Amino acid sequence: MAEVRLVVGLGNPDPEYAETRHNLGFKVIEALDDRLGIEVGRRKFGARIGEGPYEGKKVILMKPWKYMNCSGEPVATAVGFYKLDLGDLMVVTDDRALEPGTIRIRAKGSAGGHNGLADIVEKLGTNEFARCRVGIGQCPSALAVRYVLGRPEPEEKPLLNQAILRARDAVLCWLEFGLEKMMNEFNRMQE
Repeated sequence: MAEVRLVVGLGNPDPEYAETRHNLGFKVIEALDDRLGIEVGRRKFGARIGEGPYEGKKVILMKPWKYMNCSGEPVATAVGFYKLDLGDLMVVTDDRALEPGTIRIRAKGSAGGHNGLADIVEKLGTNEFARCRVGIGQCPSALAVRYVLGRPEPEEKPLLNQAILRARDAVLCWLEFGLEKMMNEFNRMQE
């Protein structure tokens, strides 16, 4: 049986959130969908998923179809259903601590104030899973909700679109070569 890899992009399902900063995880999944020809639309685990082959592996692309703060249940359910090791999971999310256009890959770590990641950590019972964080820029904490749920300014869009494609390519690198090569290549690109 082929190895299975689960790539989860975080976002909010309602159409009103589709173009917000908080939905960059969904945008990366859509970019992977386009590149791999894996249609993400089937309903399963409280998510929208698509499955297909890539480099001898079965790849599952997932968009949890719940609000960001409730992303953990679909992820934990899929991890259990496919009997995945945590090394077979990659979560893609927006990050206010990074400048727009930047991505950062980590093997594990805290949720860093991101409620979607926090829920996944809680439901999995560990923070020992890889994540690809896509920068959306900083704002005062008091304005965080309005900022992340807001639409990017026109000057941000090219940077965010570049970051979406870079994150897509980073995930493809992970699928083919593993986390260490992904981190070496894509974290170094921005230093």
